[in-house]
Amino acid sequence: MDEDRILILAPRGRDAAVVSSLLARSGHAVAVCPDAAAWLDGLRGAAATSIVTEEALLDVDQDALDAWIADQPPWSDFPFVVLATRQPGRRTARAATVIDRLGNVVLLERPVNAETLASAVSSALRVRRRQYQARAHIREREEAQERLRAANDLLERRVEDRTRAVEAARETLAFALDSAGMGSWDLDLIHDTVRRSRRHDAIFGYDAPLPSWRRADFVTHAVPEDQGVVEAAFARAVESGSLDLEYRIRRPDGSVRWIAAKGRAEYRTDGQPVRMAGIVLDRTDQRNTEEALRQAQKMEAIGQLTGGVAHDFNNLLTVIVGGLDMILRRPDNLDRVVRLGEAAMSAARRGEQLTQQLLAFSRRQMLRPQTLNPNRLLIDFRPLAERAAGGAIQVAFDLDPALDPIRIDPAQFEAAVLNLVVNARDAMEGGGSLIEIRSRNVHLDTAAVADYGVQPGAYVEVSVTDQGSGMPPETLARVFEPFFTTKEVGKGTGLGLSQVYGFTRSAGGFVGIATDIGLGTTFRLLFPRSRDPAGEERGPGAMGSLPLRRATDGDTVLLVEDDEQVLGMAVESLEELHYRVVVARNAPEALIHLQGIGRIDILFSDVMMPGGMNGSELAAEAKKLRPGLKVLLTSGYVANLDEGQVLGRGDLPVLNKPYRRDELARSLRMVLGGKAS
Repeated sequence: MDEDRILILAPRGRDAAVVSSLLARSGHAVAVCPDAAAWLDGLRGAAATSIVTEEALLDVDQDALDAWIADQPPWSDFPFVVLATRQPGRRTARAATVIDRLGNVVLLERPVNAETLASAVSSALRVRRRQYQARAHIREREEAQERLRAANDLLERRVEDRTRAVEAARETLAFALDSAGMGSWDLDLIHDTVRRSRRHDAIFGYDAPLPSWRRADFVTHAVPEDQGVVEAAFARAVESGSLDLEYRIRRPDGSVRWIAAKGRAEYRTDGQPVRMAGIVLDRTDQRNTEEALRQAQKMEAIGQLTGGVAHDFNNLLTVIVGGLDMILRRPDNLDRVVRLGEAAMSAARRGEQLTQQLLAFSRRQMLRPQTLNPNRLLIDFRPLAERAAGGAIQVAFDLDPALDPIRIDPAQFEAAVLNLVVNARDAMEGGGSLIEIRSRNVHLDTAAVADYGVQPGAYVEVSVTDQGSGMPPETLARVFEPFFTTKEVGKGTGLGLSQVYGFTRSAGGFVGIATDIGLGTTFRLLFPRSRDPAGEERGPGAMGSLPLRRATDGDTVLLVEDDEQVLGMAVESLEELHYRVVVARNAPEALIHLQGIGRIDILFSDVMMPGGMNGSELAAEAKKLRPGLKVLLTSGYVANLDEGQVLGRGDLPVLNKPYRRDELARSLRMVLGGKAS
């Protein structure tokens, strides 16, 4: 390479030939320049060093040489080896100046032996090679700097592009949020400061943005009743990472609005929450619309319910009124009177069943809950289930022997399962031959009960599965509506599944449905496990085996009833049973009798009465006035569910309305504990 060659300028004598031969034998690249001009061209090209004689140097164009030396790059300090002429005295000023201008010079006086010359050349070459290395490092640094500048330029362009994209996205998001009526907020949990949009403050009722906002401001703007909820929700959100709540705020103008607040928390690597960001939305108008829709749906449901009740009761009343009318017209025909009376009684019993189903759906039926193992009821229920299913359908029972106890009304439970068996039978009219009744213990987590309004935990499941046609979504959505039925006219009232729903909810559980078109349906009754052990309480039919009881001499009943017709019927029934009857039309009248000295053996009172005191409360006051007094309550409706559950246990037995004389007699027999007369 030219950069490694050695330039020789020695135009006089044999110096050039001798030096060239010597260096060539050492393996160096040599270029002999014939004159000064050629030598300058060689320097301008490329060379590692140059050997020049002093006399030849004086013939070089000094301006051109100075210019070349001055134009060297920063890394270069070209090494010269000058062969000087031995002189008796000092060198001339011109010669000394020329040599000095060269800068990096090795001066050798002639004659020079070969070793000295070779050593000087080697030293000059080493110097030049180090300069080349420096040049390479400088170039690498310059290239690196250039790459860095290019990378910085690219990064700056990307940052600018990204910044523009972020700004555009932020503007788009702000526009979208504003268009949707949403305000954004960003809470710094460390410094308790909030950045928010103008819409955020507008939702809280401010025409202009407030100068500052803090976490506590979310709470203080809430109405007093909701402030605890808001504070607790934010505290949970810091722990869980998610905020989702709706609450009421009071604006500066005094108006109350519903808002929804949603957000997520951000954490450091050590788990410390540092930030929470989200949106707020005014939900007032939407809630008003939803409430109006719910009200409309409620009114539609009430209309359907009342229409269904009116239809069924009109059918029943036609039988009762028609029969009584014909009895009154020809009361002397005893056989006809008995036949018409039995038909009227059958219609009345159907009406009683209808009202019990309605009360079960509304969860206002009179309950007699017991803690028991439902397997016992299902085993006793098996013959009835098989008769209801018919001979062509098999009823299979799969009962968990380790089933937990539950607290339910046995009669209501049996009625609910019977309704499901009948429904399963009717669903298999087009095919299918098996109904499976199954019991098992299950544990339901929060997700499993989220749609049912009950607590997660241990439950007992009783399921009824058929092989029928399944239910389409539109039927499934309405399956528990009163009087909704897909059966033919005359084959169902549409109240069976309503009773199942109401009873299960009364017991603290819920009903789950799994259905597949063409494969069948499973109804799952889920009841919370009872903490109490299963008892041996008597079932609903235990009282039916007791004999009719008539009063012994002087037995006195304090009858409390506000309905005059019911009062008259009850008085007549009691007197036929040879009881002495004391009548009161409300609780205050009854208390007057109880405070007196007259004999009273049993208090027989309606539960629901005007005057501010119901039958249960009257019974409690009566026992204070007359400890040991026997009490029998009667009602067909319980306004409060908890009260209904309490009435059916302990020392407050209840006789359901409507009742017949023999049912009244049996209830009195149970309460008074006497023997049949």
